[in-house]
Amino acid sequence: MARRLEGKIALVTGATSGIGLATAKRFAAEGAHVYITGRRQAELDAAVAAVNAVGSATGVRVDSSKPEQLDMLYEQIRGEKGRLDVLFANAGGGTMLPLGEITEAHYHDTFDRNVKGTLFTVQKALPLLAKGASVILAGSTTTIEGTAAFSVYSASKAAIRAFARSWILDLKDRNIRVNTISPGATRTPGLVELAGPDEAQQQGLLDYLASRIPMGRVGEPEEIAGAALFLASDDASFVNGAELFVDGGQAQI
Repeated sequence: MARRLEGKIALVTGATSGIGLATAKRFAAEGAHVYITGRRQAELDAAVAAVNAVGSATGVRVDSSKPEQLDMLYEQIRGEKGRLDVLFANAGGGTMLPLGEITEAHYHDTFDRNVKGTLFTVQKALPLLAKGASVILAGSTTTIEGTAAFSVYSASKAAIRAFARSWILDLKDRNIRVNTISPGATRTPGLVELAGPDEAQQQGLLDYLASRIPMGRVGEPEEIAGAALFLASDDASFVNGAELFVDGGQAQI
């Protein structure tokens, strides 16, 4: 069978662990050359090795909240490959603070990583994006569910959803698709670390989250990667501006 991304050039930001790494591996296994980014060199090197074990990857150390580093990234891609067919703006994250304890630093850190980073990751990629390219934005079920102590993160992900709706109009003449993928609770380092370093507390968080999901378990990064592959591929050629929930039903009840 033909691989679904054969000959494509893809970029996955924030791909040193979790959903980003699983997606980079899946894209590579399906025939794409995948550029991956991360903020820490040791983790980035390990991720590149993991992706190269199943396909072809190049790692570039980048903090997506810093536009000058994105310029460097895209200049390298332009020089080496000349185009991008798939962009998964996955880098981001956040921490928990309840209303009454939110600081300006917390706000800026969350919005810089999720909103500013996503905006300039996509905007600066525009000269490289091929006609018919697929852009995937990392959303979250928190945009439609209330979550205690997570309001700033939730608001930042709501902005991501709004980006997709408007950008498909800005890019309609280039036939570039922009979709949002919104995972539910997924077993990633970023999620379990919200519970702190204690393994029992981490497992307690996963068990609690699983109890709220109709499928009775949390998701695995590879399951989110499978949905991202669909959006990246020609199978989703008429899917545009959509929000694909990959949440086991978590936000659908």
